[in-house]
Amino acid sequence: MRRRDPFKGYQFPKVVILLAVRWYRRYPLSYRNVRDLLAERGIIVDAATVYRWVQKFGPEIRKRASGRHRNWRGLRWHVNETYLRVNGRWCYLWRAVDQCGQLIDFRLTARRTANAARAFMRQASDTVRCHHPMTIITDKAHSYAKIIGEWNVRSGPTDAIRHVTRKHLNNRIESDHAVLQHRLTPMRGLQSLRTAKATLKGVETFRAIRNGHFAGCERGVANEIVFVRNLFSDAKEAA
Repeated sequence: MRRRDPFKGYQFPKVVILLAVRWYRRYPLSYRNVRDLLAERGIIVDAATVYRWVQKFGPEIRKRASGRHRNWRGLRWHVNETYLRVNGRWCYLWRAVDQCGQLIDFRLTARRTANAARAFMRQASDTVRCHHPMTIITDKAHSYAKIIGEWNVRSGPTDAIRHVTRKHLNNRIESDHAVLQHRLTPMRGLQSLRTAKATLKGVETFRAIRNGHFAGCERGVANEIVFVRNLFSDAKEAA
């Protein structure tokens, strides 16, 4: 099987589309800001077109980066949730990072329940595959203790996860939440869970690229641009 060229049928070349998506995901810009920056360079694009590019290629970039450039994640997790307004309602963004600040995974839910926490922890566990954590640091929410206890019952005493609930030890993810919220502020709200999830996939992926958290990815704007372009260097590669 060969992967279909995701840029087939688009009026603008791949370089322009990836540039617009990167600007929006990487910097605190709105769709209109990106439209104006392209117009300054002689490329006339509607803000709605930029929106469609972002919604399509943000998740595509995440899928390619995570699939071909998955990096090792640390064995100490910092887990917490933050708030995000979607269509005028507060939703819950569950996130986990390791001791080096590398994103493990995230999940956006409409409710903050034990089932939502359990689904997120299961998703994060599937993401790291065999690199399961030795320590998980959370706040004192009862749902985390219950879920980690369930994991320990299944895994046995030799592979038991140490659960730490001292709040000051979770400053790493709290500060990471703050950086993410600063990036989301110019977006003027998200209209649905579907578009919010697609937006977050792109934003989180470009933050990881910026910090060099993928295998074969180095820090620096030039390296960052080359890395993103290389993800689409062979659109007909084997799926």
